[in-house]
Amino acid sequence: MRGVIGVLAAVALWQAAVWLTGLPPYLLPGPAKVAQTLAASRAEIAQAALFTAAETLIGLVLGAGLGIALALAMAAWRPVGRALSPALIVSQTIPVFALAPILTLWLGFGLAPKIAMVVLIVFVPVAQALYDGLMAPPAAQMDVVRVMGAGRWAMLRHLQLPAALPRLASGLRLGAIYAPVGAVIGEWVGGARGLGALMIQANGRMKTDLMFAALIVVVALSLALYAVIDAGLRRMLARRGF
Repeated sequence: MRGVIGVLAAVALWQAAVWLTGLPPYLLPGPAKVAQTLAASRAEIAQAALFTAAETLIGLVLGAGLGIALALAMAAWRPVGRALSPALIVSQTIPVFALAPILTLWLGFGLAPKIAMVVLIVFVPVAQALYDGLMAPPAAQMDVVRVMGAGRWAMLRHLQLPAALPRLASGLRLGAIYAPVGAVIGEWVGGARGLGALMIQANGRMKTDLMFAALIVVVALSLALYAVIDAGLRRMLARRGF
């Protein structure tokens, strides 16, 4: 219910901005005009959305898998963790827009650079969140497990990984929100298909209403992906007593 109220409030503020500013529709179209364009161009937008969704899902799976693998390796081998943990933090200071043209130059104009962009956006939050969770159990507790004869992998499996699941879930939720953004950025820089490419084409034709319609679909895609992943994670954590 609160979500519906929030959406209605946002639409009301949008309409109020149109009325108060008096900007022409090619600069700021109203909600009704965007809804009309969304309905009229639904086939074109749906085709673009499917392409962006495919890039997003592939990149999300690859990015999450690589992030989980790196975090486990960092926790299992402390020298690796000490060496790479600062690198993960530094990588977050690199603007994503700066990487998109480089990836396009290296990988071409197909699916690969868009998927790579999603992987880069998802990879770091998942790896950092899981690594922080794996290192969260107190040292005294880990010493007790060692005294009981548990090896490095047994400790990781039976103590550290179960304790890290809530933080991993947080990283995956962030990845679900950011993943479509990565795909769209890749399409902005070098793409002929997808919602990002559709927005660039609409901008070139001064069809601002179509740009807004595509943007709304990007937001809806992010929210839908987040809702699905959040529901799955909640069930998984509930089974484990979290």
